[in-house]
This record gives sequence, C-alpha cells and structure tokens, in this order.
Amino acid sequence: MKQKIDISSWNRKEHFEFFNTFEEPFFGVTTSIDMTIAYEKAKAQQIPFFVYYLHKTIAAINQLENFRYRIEENEVVLYDEIDASSTIMREDKTFGFSFMKFHEDIHDFNKIVQTEIERIQITPGLFTREFPKNIIHFSAVPWINFTGLTHSRKYTLKDSCPKVSYGKLMTENGKKTMAMTVLAHHGLVDGYHMGLFVDALQNLLNS
Repeated sequence: MKQKIDISSWNRKEHFEFFNTFEEPFFGVTTSIDMTIAYEKAKAQQIPFFVYYLHKTIAAINQLENFRYRIEENEVVLYDEIDASSTIMREDKTFGFSFMKFHEDIHDFNKIVQTEIERIQITPGLFTREFPKNIIHFSAVPWINFTGLTHSRKYTLKDSCPKVSYGKLMTENGKKTMAMTVLAHHGLVDGYHMGLFVDALQNLLNS
C-alpha cells in the first residue's frame, strides 16, 4: 500500500524540486557498523549472518518515513512497507538480482531468503523477475574492507531506491565491524535522515 504526497504543501517541496533536476541526485555516506552482538545473536539463533544483517537493515529502513518515499512519474509516494532486492552470487561467480519480501519474524524471513537464493542459483541472467518499486537495492562485498563505495548509475533511469552495501567482516580486539555504505536520493533524504538510519540500524543489531 502507498499514499501520494501532496507536494504543494510538503515541507520538502523545495528540496525535492531542486534535487530532482540533478543528473545525479544521489548522495551517500560510508561508516563502520558494530556487528559484535549481531554476529553472536545470529549464531545463537542459527540464522546465516547475511540474513541477519539484511533483516535488521530492512527493519531500520521501515522505521524511517523518508526511506519509504519513492518518486513515481514525477510524483512522490509513501509506501507502508519496504522490501529488498539483493545481489546473489552463483557458483559461476555471476550474480542475479533477487527479491526478498520483508517479514518481521526473522525465522520466516530466513525461509523467504533461502528460497530466493535457491531460485537465483538455477535461474540464469541478471534480471530474473519483475521488481516492485518499494524496495532497497542491497549488496554485500565481503572480500573488501572498503572506506567508500560508488554504484553504477544510468542517469536516464529515474531511480529513487536507496542503496545499502556492506563490506568485509573485520575482527579486532574481540570487536567485529563491517563497513556500510548507504546512498539515497537527496530530494527525499538528507544527512539528518542518514544519521537516523545508522542509529536505528545499530540499535536493532544490538537489541
């Protein structure tokens, strides 16, 4: 479900109209996320760590209204719930775009993710299905402890989906961390909202 935003009375009207004219309206931040507690909780619940932090990422996104805005036909809509499209690697080292329907129960979500991973493994190509607009683009780069990350962008494609990527799991003095980059459309999201997302994510990973 979604609702249309009345841009004429929206407090972000000027921000949206300004940044929506940009060839590249996305901006991003990279930060380190503490995964110490989350890693142990994933092990205790017998949930794959990838599934665990993907679940908490989508949950954090859903807590924040600005990350649930999307631009459709030059209008802004607010979705009730956001899901994820994650890159999934196959044995031949190619990858396909998946669709992960969010579920509040992490064990039910794990079943959804495992079914989708299995589907990607036997489905060739990049685009393996139709994708809704109420998603985030999600990826993991577990081979690199990056300090910054950019995404390929087709400027003629009017994209407004936030993009979240994680790096290599690092351990130092008993503390586990991962680099995380989040990109969002500046007509919908500001640095303040980025900060809210990082805080919400860390709180969910620690809870």
